Amino acid sequence: MQLIDFILHIDHHLVNVVNSLGIYSYVILFLIIFIETGLVVFPFLPGDSLIFAAAAMCANPKYSLNIFICYLIFIVAAVLGDSLNYEIGRWSSEKSEKSQFLNRFINKDKRLAAEHFFEKHGGKTILLARFIPFIRTFVPFVSGASKMSYPHFIFYNVIGGVLWISLFSILGYFFGNIPQVQDHFSLIVIAIVLISILPIVFIYFKNKTKKA
Repeated sequence: MQLIDFILHIDHHLVNVVNSLGIYSYVILFLIIFIETGLVVFPFLPGDSLIFAAAAMCANPKYSLNIFICYLIFIVAAVLGDSLNYEIGRWSSEKSEKSQFLNRFINKDKRLAAEHFFEKHGGKTILLARFIPFIRTFVPFVSGASKMSYPHFIFYNVIGGVLWISLFSILGYFFGNIPQVQDHFSLIVIAIVLISILPIVFIYFKNKTKKA
């Protein structure tokens, strides 16, 4: 319940953080985005709503946040986070190949299918995954585990990261301080999540229609 409250009311929590930590708030902002994208066990951390809320605070002169600093640290955190996740995935894949014990639990055919998928659609997947909560935390890990080449990965990692941060920074900066948005911030967060998972729903029904 506390986690849900933190996500839905991240604007209020962020105000408390900024008022308490001042310039060190940038470190907290960096760490949340870095951990959300970099560690596959933390997909539940707020990403979209945090960027939106921070950008809205940057547009409000009573807070000490600078939009350019926030924008840069968010991009660096997103790119480095995905890169770390990629390396963890690659490391886990190499370890499993060398370990007879781990190989018992891994379907080789599925691993080869994953490698083939990322050879063919990896770039597009990395790009789109940035905008989908939970999925964006797992895709870099699977990219590394499927042995996607790092130059190919980092190219789409950077493009996706810049587009993701730019979108929610612009939305938050220009619309986050509208009274109606502030009064219904929890609904805005829910709307962001629902809109973000629409691609998954679309793909699910598309595949179901094909099978039928």
